[in-house]
Amino acid sequence: MTSRGPSTVLYEKSDRVAVITLNRPERRNAIDPAMDDALREIWMDFGDDDDVDVAIWTGTGSAFCSGADRDTWFEQWLSATAADVIDNAVSTGFGGLTRGSHHLSKPVIGAINGWTLGGGLELALSCDIRIASERAMFGTPLVGLGFHHGDGGISRLVNACGVAVALDMELSGEPITAQQAREWGLVTRVVAHDDLMTAAHALAQRMISHDQVALTSAKRTVLDVIGRRLDDQLEREALAAYAHAGGTHALKVAGAIRRATS
Repeated sequence: MTSRGPSTVLYEKSDRVAVITLNRPERRNAIDPAMDDALREIWMDFGDDDDVDVAIWTGTGSAFCSGADRDTWFEQWLSATAADVIDNAVSTGFGGLTRGSHHLSKPVIGAINGWTLGGGLELALSCDIRIASERAMFGTPLVGLGFHHGDGGISRLVNACGVAVALDMELSGEPITAQQAREWGLVTRVVAHDDLMTAAHALAQRMISHDQVALTSAKRTVLDVIGRRLDDQLEREALAAYAHAGGTHALKVAGAIRRATS
């Protein structure tokens, strides 16, 4: 096992799985600028490391993440100009994975252990698959503070759950339970709190056991077809799938199919 990162963001690698843990429980894992910088470096390292295939993102204590740290995060915007805002909109977003590192081909599992609010919801939504503890709660209280999501929270909420759910959550600001989140498609699995990391690691190992070329292509294709016309979706899906259908890889796929059906 290898481990690195500041004490507020733990980064461990073992058995081809990287585990990123937000470790600031006394502030409900609110992200300050130092944690944001660390996360950006972590996602770059994860993407470049050929010894890891899947990441699990979780938190310590009662929260996954409560969003940006109010005492330190917004200070950097007090004297921001219009040009600063525009530059931020096209650069790396909150927590790295929300915008900028979101092109990672490797899958990221969100192991949502508790409260997930504001920017924390954006971090969760940037994960490819979300497993929630039965204790998890999700909310978008930003409109009550005179703000709203700007790092993928609205876009990904619409993509994952639809316009009706996005409008309900964004405009009401009311938190929802893990069970409601599953019904609305925000998470796909809800497990007992003590089983959360076991379930996340089991899913990670299942994905690792698959052909990684097919796995990463499937992830890219799912995300690539969002919002396109059906004809465009079908074309992109076919191009992605059959691009891997030739040569020795085709023999490998045929052998796997024969073994699975014998």
